[in-house]
Amino acid sequence: MKEIEDISLSRMNNGAHYLFVSHILQRAEADAKVKERAAAQVSALKAAADEENANLKLSTKSLLTDDIAAADSERDAFYSGYKKAVQGFLNMPVADIAQAAKVLNQHIKDYDIDPRMQLDKESGMLLNFIEDLEGKYAAQVTTLSLTPFVTNLKAANERVISLTAERTEERMTVTVGAMKDSRRASDEAYRMLVKMVNALALVEGEAEYANFIDYVNTEIVHFKREVLGQSAKPTQPSGDGGGQPGGGDEGGDDGESPDPIV
Repeated sequence: MKEIEDISLSRMNNGAHYLFVSHILQRAEADAKVKERAAAQVSALKAAADEENANLKLSTKSLLTDDIAAADSERDAFYSGYKKAVQGFLNMPVADIAQAAKVLNQHIKDYDIDPRMQLDKESGMLLNFIEDLEGKYAAQVTTLSLTPFVTNLKAANERVISLTAERTEERMTVTVGAMKDSRRASDEAYRMLVKMVNALALVEGEAEYANFIDYVNTEIVHFKREVLGQSAKPTQPSGDGGGQPGGGDEGGDDGESPDPIV
């Protein structure tokens, strides 16, 4: 008898897992017979898939990430400009200007700030660096007319700090383990849909469910081979006598598999 084969969904990475679930959902919603006779299961799968999609987006990237990158790039440009300006004054023939440049250049060397360093580390070091420029080195900054660099560098650094703090708050609102929980819900909804379709095919005859079963089994073979790295036999289409498609799955999906690979 034709039936949907097993696959270990919990072994898929997050992206592939959602892709598989969404493909099955789309096919179920497009199949009039499945949508009618397994309405509750299709509805449950849709709800689970929507929740998984929302958590996948949150776990992948914060909407603030691009803003943080832009602010970080801006402060790096101001820091680089300030550094070059100081170095440009080192060989000035005016003694007080050259001396001020020498003091500020040593200050730059002491901090040795690298714009490629970890984001929060750079933020903290720039906080102290700028405090020095506004405090004990204020006279030298004024002598070299570098106040606009310091002002803009400070504003850009404060923006990075503010945005990273906001992103942390955003992440705190995401329930711990939300992605794992939503995946488990999708797995359960998928299993219930498979059980229902297989039962309907057994009780009512496989003819009206054959196309859906063939589609799911073809997807299973594809994901076993391409995502899970398992060997799998190709499915037999509905017109070939209804032999067993797909082949066995090395380690069935029992709901207790290890955490998904991100």
